[in-house]
Amino acid sequence: MKSKKFNLLYITFVLLLAFSCKEGERFKPNSGDGSAPGKVTLKNYKPLFGGARFYYTLPPDEDLMSVEAIYTSKNGKSFTFAASYFVDSLDVYGFPSTDEYTIQLYAVDRAGNKSEALDVKVTPLEPAFSRVANSMEVKPGFSSFFLDWENELKQNINVYVDFTFNQDGASRTLTSVFSSNLEKDRRFINDLFLPPTEKVAVKIRVEDIYGNITETLDKGSISLFEDNKIEKAQWVLPNANDSIGGVPMVFGNGYEGRNRYVIDDIIDRGDNLNFMHTNSRGKTGRTADGNMPWNFIIDLGGYYELSRIITVQRHSGGLANISRGQFYRNENVGLYNMYIWDDATSSWEFVSQSKILVPEGLSELEFVKKGEAGDMAYMYPDEPAYTKPTRWFRYEAIKSFNGNYTLEDGNCLSEITLYGKKRN
Repeated sequence: MKSKKFNLLYITFVLLLAFSCKEGERFKPNSGDGSAPGKVTLKNYKPLFGGARFYYTLPPDEDLMSVEAIYTSKNGKSFTFAASYFVDSLDVYGFPSTDEYTIQLYAVDRAGNKSEALDVKVTPLEPAFSRVANSMEVKPGFSSFFLDWENELKQNINVYVDFTFNQDGASRTLTSVFSSNLEKDRRFINDLFLPPTEKVAVKIRVEDIYGNITETLDKGSISLFEDNKIEKAQWVLPNANDSIGGVPMVFGNGYEGRNRYVIDDIIDRGDNLNFMHTNSRGKTGRTADGNMPWNFIIDLGGYYELSRIITVQRHSGGLANISRGQFYRNENVGLYNMYIWDDATSSWEFVSQSKILVPEGLSELEFVKKGEAGDMAYMYPDEPAYTKPTRWFRYEAIKSFNGNYTLEDGNCLSEITLYGKKRN
């Protein structure tokens, strides 16, 4: 009985090995075969945004490797798309409009031989880059403006923003370029310290990775809002665990950290340890209650209408100050809420929630520069405006960056800076 089982296993192994060797032959780089494979047979195609999906039947060649589609643009540049012989469809992108285009489909064997071309005429849907351009909204902000757009295909695009304004009696035209593949994105043009009387003219262009670009789209002229940095000399912090409106002030004096460092206009670098640290004593300030949320409360020393906030994270990235350190990870806060005190109701009024996005594709030094510059958020991000006058501001730390903003292990914060205008 054991011998029969062994023979059966041996035969199965040999068959699998033979099949594997046969399939392996398919992937050898040189076959010596000079014969082209048979022609692809098209079943149908499905128009896509700026592209098409082809469904086909493959020729019965044993050494077939892939199917290729070649599209040649009007400027003579060719783009090749390929799919393995294991699948029965192939996506092609890069069409600049909804005109009719001709695509050539080829079967390719392991020796690199191509079949006779199958010409297919297709009419794609509106391309992604023009859809992004048409969805673009430009809104004024505080000493800045921002752009919102949608990119449902998440294709890689470049957005060129040309903006013109008068400064010191002279006209200036600048261009900012943003690259993105997010489904929804928002980008800022910051540090335009202009009075509302000086309008900014905005024009945009959107480009895709295939070299297609829209014509320049005029988005009109906008007036920016004015605000100023609120001086911190009059700010006062409650003692740790003292409650304001039923909410306790965070204990931030753990390890090297101190609450007062958050409002001293000095950011944390590799050599100064200028941050607060909860030592995991969040919520009510007792370790047993867990770490987050915790609240940093500021008495502004007067009544202000708030416009925006800039937060700086703990760095602690080494004495050379060239490594990323803890920026955008580890113990830093990635998600927070903002509140103001409403005298009329004697309660905290929710303003908005802010999520600090983790930058992508940066070098260590670029992380340092971005982290030290801080992360700005408007009090009302979608429709920028001032808050009602308030004397008290509350920063509620909700989540760290860890676990894609799901973990409650954020202990640190380096600096809070607020902008707005004083209410006399």
